[in-house]
Amino acid sequence: MQYVVITGGVLSGIGKGTIASSLCHILSNSGVKTSALKIDPYLNYDAGTMNPYQHGEVFVLDDGSESDLDLGNYERYLNRSLNGDNSITTGKVYKEVIEKERRGEYLGSTVQIIPHITNEIKRRIRKVATDQDVDLLVIEVGGTVGDIESMPFLEGLRQLRMEEKGNVIFCHVTLIPEIGHEGEQKTKPTQHSVRMLREIGIQPDILICRSKHYLSEDARRRISMFTDVDKKAVVSVYDVGNAYEVPEIIEKQGVIDIIREKFSIPDEPFQDIWVDYKKKLLYPQENVKIGIIGKYTDLHDAYMSHKEAFNHVTGSTGIAVDIKWIDADTVTDETSLKSLEGILVTPGFGYRGVEGKIRAVKYARETGMPFLGICLGFQVAVIEYARNVLGLKDANSTEFKSDSKNPVIDILPEQIGVTDMGGTMRLGSKKVLVRDNTMAMELYGKKEIYERHRHRFEVNPKYIEDLENNGLIFSGTDEEGIRMEILEMKDRKNFLASQFHAEFLSRPLNPSRLHLHFIKSALEFKQSKIALLEGGS
Repeated sequence: MQYVVITGGVLSGIGKGTIASSLCHILSNSGVKTSALKIDPYLNYDAGTMNPYQHGEVFVLDDGSESDLDLGNYERYLNRSLNGDNSITTGKVYKEVIEKERRGEYLGSTVQIIPHITNEIKRRIRKVATDQDVDLLVIEVGGTVGDIESMPFLEGLRQLRMEEKGNVIFCHVTLIPEIGHEGEQKTKPTQHSVRMLREIGIQPDILICRSKHYLSEDARRRISMFTDVDKKAVVSVYDVGNAYEVPEIIEKQGVIDIIREKFSIPDEPFQDIWVDYKKKLLYPQENVKIGIIGKYTDLHDAYMSHKEAFNHVTGSTGIAVDIKWIDADTVTDETSLKSLEGILVTPGFGYRGVEGKIRAVKYARETGMPFLGICLGFQVAVIEYARNVLGLKDANSTEFKSDSKNPVIDILPEQIGVTDMGGTMRLGSKKVLVRDNTMAMELYGKKEIYERHRHRFEVNPKYIEDLENNGLIFSGTDEEGIRMEILEMKDRKNFLASQFHAEFLSRPLNPSRLHLHFIKSALEFKQSKIALLEGGS
């Protein structure tokens, strides 16, 4: 097994995840069976209970694991599904070590960071490498070199290179600031970052330097001289219009050849399968204005997979998506919605912003504007319909009003009485049955699909018949026909919502069917508005 370890220095947020994903894409499209692993040094067991404002989107995997959003990037760039083993946290490692100690598996030894914690880290890394039948594992270490939280992981990886001689490459990502009117590229932060890495026993083999512009030859020479990294292994990743351009930038600088010099991997040329995709992404022919209605809109990473699903649609259709981020609390009337060509109501938990989301659904339903609701967006669509079409003015979810007289959304029966927040949800890939002669069947083209879920509440079965008798159609259900999964409206093709998260399985060359249909509908809506205006003039 061979490993490429991605570490970061200078500051966080410089794109390690995109670079790790890009390496995965290049390798997997050069004949190398590749997988990825994310190390997050935080003490949480996983990202499931973390506030999106602190850590961005919680990405759900097929097996129900709640992970860092970088796992979503890996899946999109690799075009394969991963599982919970592909995410390691301090919480997972320490929990396992303490449980082993309690079971007496250490035979009375004093349990320490070295060797017990570092051995558990290495065990988990090797498990992924062997269980997933791959030739190479890309490992991204969260945070920056020097963080106290990441020290045990870096030590474990240092030991891994010593034990797996010739099979571990370290790739260090740093920032090259540009200052002054002429944009002089400063290499000192990179020199200091590499020095800190070397102090803990790790010499990088490849440096990936993030900068605003392409790295100058002088800067590359100085970095090579002061870090003892071969000049050809000093790679420039400069700012681009879209992250899907990064693999091509890295590949053209010979990174695969550098890895081949150290590893025995297939000598196959890189197949750029995204040529047409990137062309449409960078040079779209049409555009639509979409409002994303949510409660975390100040941090766009909280809705990362929706942004990416829209990228995938653009790369497929050439329709650019101009996102308007709208805080659900500010939707008090139709003012912020009039200029849109489509409304997406996002997932979320808690009551804040729900009434604004309900108003947005009502506006889309009454005006004919294309609507897509995901998870909570699906649930508020049911609440809105019950209130304003069925006339149940107090309709609500028991998540927000436990004593509601018309709880059209209610708790999952098996979750009643559960108090552990980390285990109270329906998570992961579940089978969805699609009804014939519906918009959903037209989009999916098959009776059984699998989609990823993350929710506690569902449509109350007591209200389904009344809702459907009044024009709402539940076109997708679970296997028992008890849980409602997809809704649409009678005689309306551009109003859809799903209890599942369609965005999680969207891929560059295979966009989410719901997002694709939504954007196409938005373009039709825009064109009809233009035609109406031109006809009126």
